[in-house]
Amino acid sequence: MASCTDQEPDLYTGNKLEFELFQSSTYDFKGNLEVKELTNGSLEFTLRMDGAKAYTDYSYPAHLHFGSYDQADAPIAQLLNPVSANKLESVTVLGKLSDGSILTFEQMKTFDGHVKIHLANDGPDYGVILVAGNVGGNFDPEIGFDPSKIAVCGKSF
Repeated sequence: MASCTDQEPDLYTGNKLEFELFQSSTYDFKGNLEVKELTNGSLEFTLRMDGAKAYTDYSYPAHLHFGSYDQADAPIAQLLNPVSANKLESVTVLGKLSDGSILTFEQMKTFDGHVKIHLANDGPDYGVILVAGNVGGNFDPEIGFDPSKIAVCGKSF
């Protein structure tokens, strides 16, 4: 007997970008953002952090911002799914940005933005940035990263 199974269609176009995220506090984390283009044109953001995993059910809030990581009050472009503290990973399919635009893969290459992952959603620990880094057109590994220049973001979205 033989059986036929329908193969699952490939969800991705093969287009992918990666951006390094840097340790931004006394907490020993670093990370990266992987951007993949889905066949429907949407972007999938996978955040991964390297560091100590927690044994509790906790998550770290993550945001995609307009502007550079050192820009004061950089507006949030998209709330990303929180990073699981025990898996140190999250996946978000990007929707409309806060300005109403939809980011394409080609636009992502030159996007004026950055990503921040916070220790907490609110309170004093909201100001603790675990990892951060410029993405899109702002990403330049030659310039380097200076955690003393990180601007804490506002919470408006």
